[in-house]
Amino acid sequence: MFIQTEPTPNPNALKFLPGRDVSSDPRDFVNRDEAAASPLAEALFELEGVTGIFFGYDYISVTRRPDGPDWPQMKAPILAVIMDHFVSGAPLMRDGTTSDNAATGEDSEIVIEIKQLLDSRVRPAVAQDGGDILFDAFNEETGVLTLRMRGACAGCPSSSATLKAGVEQMMKHYIPEVTSVEQVI
Repeated sequence: MFIQTEPTPNPNALKFLPGRDVSSDPRDFVNRDEAAASPLAEALFELEGVTGIFFGYDYISVTRRPDGPDWPQMKAPILAVIMDHFVSGAPLMRDGTTSDNAATGEDSEIVIEIKQLLDSRVRPAVAQDGGDILFDAFNEETGVLTLRMRGACAGCPSSSATLKAGVEQMMKHYIPEVTSVEQVI
């Protein structure tokens, strides 16, 4: 098995591409407790300096502690854990775990349009940088759209620029009811 790596705009996150599907439902793990839902995430959190794991469709983003070991020191152990997991045939998620990305309630027509635009235009671009972006809420009275950044995009120095210069302008163009886009932390 050959696993490639790619840098992300976030200097504290690195994207690992195992050359196979990883998760049909992207998952974010920001601490050891959440990682208990996945044998792979749990094993990665055992490594020194790891502070976040994100499973994309065909990649894994690992976030490191800014004051921890450098990537040259961390890369080989991370590659070994990922390779061992996939070679073993172990499941990505433990039985009984559910996604934090489940749809809830009835969406208005505007919210449906926002989610479609996010899925078709925004999420694929953000995934190239090792992250994901999720709809959080839309206030129809004020026009404020709130989004949640995950993976390499969470905590990235350029995420606010991505939201304002990219996502907000696109949303305003296609959905005039959107007046601004904010990130939920």
